[in-house]
Amino acid sequence: MSAAPPPVPTPQEPVDHPELLQLGTALEGDEPCLRADAARNRARLLEAAARLVAERGAEAVTMEAVAAAACVGKGTVFRRFGDRTGLLTALLDHSEKKFQAAFLGGPPPLGPGAPPVERLRAFGCALLRRSSDELELQLAAEPSASRRFVNPARRVLRHHVEMLLRQAAPGADCELLAHTLMGQLDPALIHHLTRQCGIPLPRLEAAWTDLVDRVTGARPAR
Repeated sequence: MSAAPPPVPTPQEPVDHPELLQLGTALEGDEPCLRADAARNRARLLEAAARLVAERGAEAVTMEAVAAAACVGKGTVFRRFGDRTGLLTALLDHSEKKFQAAFLGGPPPLGPGAPPVERLRAFGCALLRRSSDELELQLAAEPSASRRFVNPARRVLRHHVEMLLRQAAPGADCELLAHTLMGQLDPALIHHLTRQCGIPLPRLEAAWTDLVDRVTGARPAR
């Protein structure tokens, strides 16, 4: 039986021990548990893809190139990851799980224990830094327009922002406002501003903090 995708935390649900998304494996239709040989094949394919990214950049990662580097048939790569986006998303799985763990259960202000506005400030700055570090890979794994806003990892991020907004600005349309705030953290925009416009990352972090303060009516952080 196919395993259903893991539930996305909603603003109404307290998250004590969140189950983190397995971006490379939580796709509809995947086996709930990989057989040992399938797990080894998957690890081998991801190792080959990671080598290609390190040696030639994310643009060099194609299904054919990964199959050749791993010495398997191209069909094996398609069966395991579905398409190139699925393969590249699986490469981002480890850092995504670490980031989710940090904002769902790590130390404040990114994790629980700080006021919601402080957590929003910390969330955006941390995501900006993470995206800057992984920008090429994130852009290569960018979902198509029809999948962009239903991508499981992005839904978790957006729902987290919405949850904090409901606490910080309860009178606002927090569902739509969360989409607006997430737009400033879009990898394509980060690429444009940092790589094409030459804007330093600290300025983007300051702009995020200013946006959060204006949206929530909070006093500027000192």
